[in-house]
Amino acid sequence: MIRDLRRKTEAISEIEARANQKARCPSCGDEQRQKWGRTRTKIQRYRCSGCRKTYTGRSGSAIGRIHRPDLFIVALRDMLGTSTPQSVRRLALHLGLNKHTVWRWRMLAFSIIGKAPTAYFSGIVEADETHQRESRKGSREWVQHFADPLNVAKPPGPRWEDYTTQGLKMMRGLSKWQLPILTVADRGGSRLFERLPNRKSATLERAMKPLVPHDAVLCSDGASGYAKVAAQRGIEHFVFGSRPGTRVAAGSHHIQNVNSLHARYDKFIRPFWAQRRRTSTVTSGGLRCALLE
Repeated sequence: MIRDLRRKTEAISEIEARANQKARCPSCGDEQRQKWGRTRTKIQRYRCSGCRKTYTGRSGSAIGRIHRPDLFIVALRDMLGTSTPQSVRRLALHLGLNKHTVWRWRMLAFSIIGKAPTAYFSGIVEADETHQRESRKGSREWVQHFADPLNVAKPPGPRWEDYTTQGLKMMRGLSKWQLPILTVADRGGSRLFERLPNRKSATLERAMKPLVPHDAVLCSDGASGYAKVAAQRGIEHFVFGSRPGTRVAAGSHHIQNVNSLHARYDKFIRPFWAQRRRTSTVTSGGLRCALLE
């Protein structure tokens, strides 16, 4: 009970502190206001003296309509913390919420993270790609095709059960189902993760053009898209491979930082792969302040 009370108090204090910092009405921008009771979650409500509308410290923010901001912060810490996040069902059971509520909160957090401003890079810029297999879970393509084969075209990829029932072989290496994720970092701490629609050189070139300044030094692998960007900008370009002796040049030029980010991403996503495999087996058998902004 003490832990729950402390959690609610911290959330309310943070929301009211934001309301005191931004005293303008989110509807008309008037600074004149008066206290107008509290919400059912005990958060101070204000009424604007201009437009007569009521608002709180969360009004106009991404989490303005969440009734349990204290639990949302706990779910966010579980999602973005250093330890492996819990599954949606386990976290919902722990918080006493419906699993669909936790799922919506996570999708909300992803949408806010996706709106982050583009990072500014300078100095030695490292760039490389990692690949993630496209998830087809929940896809209704084959269901819609079987329901109306005349109007709905056959999906380009086979179903997972076709690999066992029809004896299809899984493609090794990079296939068309592997989605590239561009990773860019510099020595100042700026980072960028961007999913590319395909692995074409022109796509990589278009993604890199606005990121690399004219006075930077580009470090990458041997993809032709990086070489074209470096040639167009007239910047120094170091190419690195995976074999020993080709990973570092001049002691300070390398792409080890982005490779480390790829390793951290693989470690983060691996439990979700295991969970997806367990789910398939069963089926076959039967940013606190930034978020307030």
